[in-house]
Amino acid sequence: MGMPGATGPPMSLEGVDHALRRRVEERDRIAGDLLDLDAHPGNRLLSGMTPTGETGRRWEQAQASLVTLWWLFDAYRRVLDLAAEARAASRPDLGLLTALLTGASVELKPDDVPVEKRSLLRAAGEWVTLDTVLARMDRTYREIAETAGAVDAAWTALLPDLDRADAARRAAGELRESLGAADTELDRLDAEARRLRAQVATDPLGSAGLAGEIAALARAAEARRAALEQAARVREEYADRAARLAGRIEAVAEAEREALRVRDLVLAKIDSPALPEMPGQAPALRDRLAALGTAGGRWLELVERLTSLERGVEEALAHAQRVTESMTGLIGRRDELRGRLSAYQAKAVRLGHAEDIALADLYGTARDLLWSAPCDLRRATVAVAEYQRAITRIGAAG
Repeated sequence: MGMPGATGPPMSLEGVDHALRRRVEERDRIAGDLLDLDAHPGNRLLSGMTPTGETGRRWEQAQASLVTLWWLFDAYRRVLDLAAEARAASRPDLGLLTALLTGASVELKPDDVPVEKRSLLRAAGEWVTLDTVLARMDRTYREIAETAGAVDAAWTALLPDLDRADAARRAAGELRESLGAADTELDRLDAEARRLRAQVATDPLGSAGLAGEIAALARAAEARRAALEQAARVREEYADRAARLAGRIEAVAEAEREALRVRDLVLAKIDSPALPEMPGQAPALRDRLAALGTAGGRWLELVERLTSLERGVEEALAHAQRVTESMTGLIGRRDELRGRLSAYQAKAVRLGHAEDIALADLYGTARDLLWSAPCDLRRATVAVAEYQRAITRIGAAG
């Protein structure tokens, strides 16, 4: 079957040249776009593997569409080659050229349809215009590009965290080797990373739901690297830190001895004081420090035990100091009452009541309580308050 003729009057030679030039430029642009599509990162990555799942299904469709796209482009190009040949004749056939450039000049034969696009119920051959072929190519191109772009976007979203996890795991593995220690947690992270990477690599489009798991893996790998880095630091610093700990434990022991000394002083000077429980952590802390030496180079374990002991030593020291301050405050309270009593006695003298018998009795009661050992702070506080109120009334009366 021959090519259908043009449906309108022939174009002028100038019109033919213009249309042919536009179509050739169009052909070259399309060829460049098709090459760019082949070079797209998503297409290149998929071409080098066997995708599975949703990605495999979309890629199979895209490959079939790509074959169709090149087939359509080849049919388009053949018509332009015929038009260029006709235009080069010594006496160009303007009717033929018009038919080629504007009419249904592209034959899409059933036998030329790619196998994956065929049906056993063969359709008859089809003649379409260059514009129709261009529209079909554009539609097919967009479908393929959408798949390639979706795959590339999926990889772009998921691979950075996987790469971050891999970098952290490699660094952690090197640290583990240098420490000569087994690490079951790092082994678990390695297995998890292999599983997730295999799934993302073969089915990025079906792996969008793994983003949370992958981010968690990256965080866990970085945390494990940090733990191993800390273990390596502990190995280098262990002797110095252990020596410092021994010194701090002696500081705890001294603070606890000071608390006992202050307790005995308070018991001697204050009647029935409410005392806190006495601290006594130094012996247990010494035992914990000695036990660190039995870890046998298990540096990951030592990190936790050493850090915990350092924290415990500082807490014990702070507790002993707080207890001492609390008990010292009882004596300070007595001394503060003594000072207040002396100040109000001086005020009574200034007010001209130095010989006031009632005031002298109140002063004597308070003084006896405050300068007795042990001192009854509760009664002394009440006595000083009564003496203070009495002088305040005198002052107010003028």
